Amino acid sequence: MDFDDSPAEAAFRAEVRTWLDENAEPRVEADVRLSPMASFGDQAEAIAAARVWQARLAEARWTGVHWPAEHGGRGASLAEALVLAEEIRRYDVPGGVFGIGIAMIGPTLIAHGTPEQQARYLGPLLRGEEIWCQLWSEPDAGSDLANLRSRAVRDGDEFVLDGQKVWTSGAHYARFGLGIFRTDPDVPKHKGISCFVVDLAAPGVTIRPLRQINGEAHFNEVYFDSARIPAANLVGELHDGWRVARTTLMNERFAAGTMDSSGFAFAALARLARAAERDADPVVRQALARLHSIGRVTDLTNARVRSAIANDGIPGAEGSILKLALADLGTAVADAGVAMLGPGGLLTGAGAPDAGRWSEAAMGAFAMHIGGGTDAIQRNIIGERVLGLPREPSTDRNVPFRTLPS
Repeated sequence: MDFDDSPAEAAFRAEVRTWLDENAEPRVEADVRLSPMASFGDQAEAIAAARVWQARLAEARWTGVHWPAEHGGRGASLAEALVLAEEIRRYDVPGGVFGIGIAMIGPTLIAHGTPEQQARYLGPLLRGEEIWCQLWSEPDAGSDLANLRSRAVRDGDEFVLDGQKVWTSGAHYARFGLGIFRTDPDVPKHKGISCFVVDLAAPGVTIRPLRQINGEAHFNEVYFDSARIPAANLVGELHDGWRVARTTLMNERFAAGTMDSSGFAFAALARLARAAERDADPVVRQALARLHSIGRVTDLTNARVRSAIANDGIPGAEGSILKLALADLGTAVADAGVAMLGPGGLLTGAGAPDAGRWSEAAMGAFAMHIGGGTDAIQRNIIGERVLGLPREPSTDRNVPFRTLPS
């Protein structure tokens, strides 16, 4: 494993840093959102600011850099895309709402979309004009995604969608979704799925935000009641949606390599200890030392993912190991902050200690163990691909989906 930039990556990093120095302010600890589920503040204002920043990135071609040049990218390597993500984290810039589209859906459309789909959707995505979400999980199809029951039925030059998706991040402000639906129930479950671009403003599509324990609503239920979409919205071949979905999931694994290793959050925790005059407490110091050590190990795991991407293109089980490590570290740091504040650590709102950031972080930490594949799923991947353990037994892989119990 090589921790150092290659000459090309070093030159790329210098170019990125120069542009960011001229166009953004460095991030300070007070600007850090301690949890990916933390509040953005006023949502409309946050999205408007993100659109402006995304347009600036697109104008300078600092977004989707690993996309081919003909689709608006730079043709950069995935390792260089990680360099860009590392550098952007050091600056106080809007973010969040375009990540799914840029990292996962755009590359999927490049790999499987028609020329017409690529021409219509990729440019507006890069420029921040349209936000995307993934229409993946369902009430009975989360960890076993191929068990999905939402269906798409051909009707002339349209498909009619019926069913329900759940835990859809950002659907309430997204313009389009990339969704998978059952198109042939008479074949095994992985073979009768198709992938579509879905206009979330279409008649028959209803979006209901799900309120979280911290009062925010990042996730949604999405209902389809005879919603019609053009047949031209099919991505890839009919009934071959599982292959398209696997491309998106591989891109999600790459996105894991862009995750922050919570260095800023640890700095916030150390500042909190000093402010509470507990930095001399041996118990607190031991807890901080332990978290610092775990953070450094997580940083090294992140470096392994980056090295795997540089060498092989897409990381394997390293991405699952990193996701587990980041979720555990984020939870431990948030819990330590709440404990350090005592009863006040449970309060929320601007009048709470440290503006309620630690309570919000602790409540939002649960989501890190679920989103992007649960901890159990990540451990299955590690067990099968690293430890060589046998796959979990399955009795439904080779039977028609229609015969499976609902």
